[in-house]
Amino acid sequence: MALILHSTNNNKNTSKALIAAEYTGVKVDLAKDFQMGVSNKTPEFLEMNPIGKVPVLQTPYGPVFESNAIARYVTNNETLTILYFGSSFFEYPLCEQWNDFSATEVDANIARWLYPRLGYGVYIPQAEEGAVAALKRALGALNTHLASNTYLVGHCITLADIIMVCNLSIGFRMIMTKSFTKEFPHVERYFWTVVNQPNFCKILGEVKQAESIPAVQSKPAQPEKPKAKEEPKKEVKKEEPSPVEEEAAPKPKAKNPLDLLPPSKMILDDWKRLYSNTKTNFREVAVKGFWDMYDPEGYSLWFCDYKYNDENTVSFVTLNKVGGFLQRMDLVRKYAFGKMLIVGSEAPFKVQGLWLFRGKEIPKFVMDEVYDMELYEWKEVDINDEAQKERVSQMIEDHEPFEGQALLDAKCFK
Repeated sequence: MALILHSTNNNKNTSKALIAAEYTGVKVDLAKDFQMGVSNKTPEFLEMNPIGKVPVLQTPYGPVFESNAIARYVTNNETLTILYFGSSFFEYPLCEQWNDFSATEVDANIARWLYPRLGYGVYIPQAEEGAVAALKRALGALNTHLASNTYLVGHCITLADIIMVCNLSIGFRMIMTKSFTKEFPHVERYFWTVVNQPNFCKILGEVKQAESIPAVQSKPAQPEKPKAKEEPKKEVKKEEPSPVEEEAAPKPKAKNPLDLLPPSKMILDDWKRLYSNTKTNFREVAVKGFWDMYDPEGYSLWFCDYKYNDENTVSFVTLNKVGGFLQRMDLVRKYAFGKMLIVGSEAPFKVQGLWLFRGKEIPKFVMDEVYDMELYEWKEVDINDEAQKERVSQMIEDHEPFEGQALLDAKCFK
């Protein structure tokens, strides 16, 4: 009997089990024609879960409800797996620790902040302030842990990461704007790294961060007034918006300093288009075209080398590290082009890169905002040095072997 999950497919709690199934290979089918508010009110459903909440997993042994319990069942499925238990006896309770933390400290406080604004409860400004403060405290603790850890437990994705990222996903999608999450850069790095893994993308699709905090849909709760004699009407002061409401209407952004630079003869979009559209004779067409377009007065070229290559002992972790870096560089996409090479056929792998930036130096806002920048040694390319110029050409075309070694992968930022 296949496992049947009774729920809609756009529910972050349902996603926990479906993502776990992608990792374990367990077949989980969504119940056909499930309609929220109808299917979960039937006697058959209430027999599986008397409360009528989703999701519910139908198994050969009986029903299981509560999303974390369902994800545990799908992950374990009568076999001991690293995804469920971690890689050691000690890592199993650590997974459970983060599952509880995710439910009580992260998910609960996102819900206390978000749902009253959407009208699923009474909106009380003081309660919202408490929820936001509690969520910041939780994300601060998570940020500290992730400062020295790629994942929550061990060196690969576990059930703890699946549950945490699914719970975070509704926050990132609906209410946790960039101005809110920028206080927690390691949480940002972790979330975007994990949520862009293929098994997550297959279930969650493309996740885009909220650009603003949703407006309040329900009327704020009014305190009950005690009965008293009618008094003369007092002038009612206009209620000041809470700090959280103010965040919903950000001030106009200052102009980027790079937009104030003198015009350059190099049109970056033209180069990116040439790079993307060249399928054959790459050296003769694209690389030659790059040097024809390059303007050393308006742009600068930089080599970067990862400082801690001896730590790159696991291929997929190294690839994820580079992928996360490129994602965090999104703020400079309008002004940059980059190539990142993961070099070597066996561990430890070298991470080396080439970046083209608008201006004569690396933009200050990139150095300030992207914490990965300090993990690399940066050296400006001397285009008058033919050896360095050839190295640039080889990196642009993913030349292999590169400096005598095979390429594990090559990633482009454009």
